[in-house]
Amino acid sequence: MTTAHVPSKRPASLLAGPYGHPFHAQVVTLPIGAFTASLLFDLGARLGWVDTSSAAFASAWLLAIGLAGAVLAMALGVMDLTTIPDRTKANRTAVTHGTINSVASVILALSAFLRFSQGTDEVPTAAFVLSVVGLLVLGVGGWLGGKLAYTYGVRVAREARQEDGYRPTAV
Repeated sequence: MTTAHVPSKRPASLLAGPYGHPFHAQVVTLPIGAFTASLLFDLGARLGWVDTSSAAFASAWLLAIGLAGAVLAMALGVMDLTTIPDRTKANRTAVTHGTINSVASVILALSAFLRFSQGTDEVPTAAFVLSVVGLLVLGVGGWLGGKLAYTYGVRVAREARQEDGYRPTAV
C-alpha cells in the first residue's frame, strides 16, 4: 500500500479545518443552497406562482450571497489543493473540479450582473438561462468534488482510522 495520499489527508492550515473535517466541504453548502434557492425563486416568478417583483429581488440577492460563499469556498478549496501531490489522479481531478466550479461562478456572476444592472423587478430571460446553465455546470463540478472526498479520500481520515468505525463492538 502506498502512502502518497497521506499529505492530502492533513490540513494545509488550521484555517482549512481540522484533520478529517475540511471546512471547504462544509462551506460549499452555502453557495449551492443560495444558487439553488435563487433558481427556485426564478421558476416561481416566471411561472406566476409567486409575486414576480419579490421573487426576482430575492433571487438576485441569493445569487449575490451565493457568490460571496463561493469565494470563501474557493479559498478553502485552494488550501486543500495544495496538500494533494502533483501528477496524481486526485490532483488532476481537483484542478478540474476547481476550474469547472470557477466557470460556474463566472456564469452565475453574469446572471447576477444582468439582474442588478437591469433592475430586480423581474427575472430577465438571459439571466434565467445563465442561472440554469451555471447550476448545471456546478453540478458537474460538485460531482467531481464528491469524487475527491469519497473516492480519493482528500482531507478525509486515513484508511486505518476509518477502519476503526467498522470494528465490531460489544453491545
